[in-house]
Amino acid sequence: MLLLLPPSETKRPGGTGAPWAAGRLALPALDARRAQARDALVALSADPEVAARVLKLGPKQRGEIEVNAALRGAPTMPAVDRYTGVLYDALSAPTRGAEARRWLGDHVLIHSAPFGPVGALDPLPAYRLGASASVPGLPPLRRLWADAVTAALAEVGPPFIVDLRSEAYIGLGPVPPGVPSVFVRVVADGPGGTTRALNHFNKHAKGALVRELADEQPAPGSLGELLEWLRGRGHRVEETPGEWLLFEAPRAP
Repeated sequence: MLLLLPPSETKRPGGTGAPWAAGRLALPALDARRAQARDALVALSADPEVAARVLKLGPKQRGEIEVNAALRGAPTMPAVDRYTGVLYDALSAPTRGAEARRWLGDHVLIHSAPFGPVGALDPLPAYRLGASASVPGLPPLRRLWADAVTAALAEVGPPFIVDLRSEAYIGLGPVPPGVPSVFVRVVADGPGGTTRALNHFNKHAKGALVRELADEQPAPGSLGELLEWLRGRGHRVEETPGEWLLFEAPRAP
C-alpha cells in the first residue's frame, strides 16, 4: 500500500539534517529535476519583487524569499515533520511512536512542488512554491513533473495506491496506468440525500485517517481489503468509479 499526500503551504522552519543532495530522497530518478527546481528558486530569489509576484507573497510573507535563497545550504528535517497546517496537525507525526513513524516512512509519499514526491521520513528543507506557480527559467511544473513522476511511481510498483492529494498535485504526477488506485474525497451529507464536499474538514479527516493507519498498521493486500478494514473500524465509505467518498464523522454539538 502506498499513500500519496499533498504538501502544506505552512512549514516548520530550521532543522538539524544535512542539506538536500542527490540520492537522499525517495524516487531518485527525479533528482535532476529536483536540482533544476531548487536552482530556479534560488535564482528567482535574487529579484525580490519578481519573486514576490511569482510566489504570490504578501508584505508579511517576504521572508519566504530568503528561505528559497538559502535552499542550497538549508538544513533539513523529515518531510512529515516539516509540514504543518490542518492535515499535518491531525496526522501529528512528531508525536507518533517509533513503529508508527517507521510505517509512515514505508508507506507514505508527500508530493512537494520543487522536489516531487518524497518519503515521509526523507530529509526536506523549508521552501516556498505552490503547484500553480510559474517560475522563470523552469518549465511549467506540470511539464516538469507529470510524466517523470508517473514513471517513477510505476518503477516502485506498489500493489495499490490511495491518493489523498489535491487535484492540483495529481496533475503534477498522475497515478501510473495499471496500478490499482483510488482517489479519496471527504464529504458530508447534504440536503435531500446529496453529498457536499468539504475543505477544512477534508484536510483534517485525511490527516486523521493516515494517523489511524500508522498507529494500527493494517496490512491489506488490495483496495478491497483496505475498504473492508476501514468499514470495520466504523468509517463510512461509499465507492464511486475511481474514488471513495469518505464521510466526515459526526462532530459533537
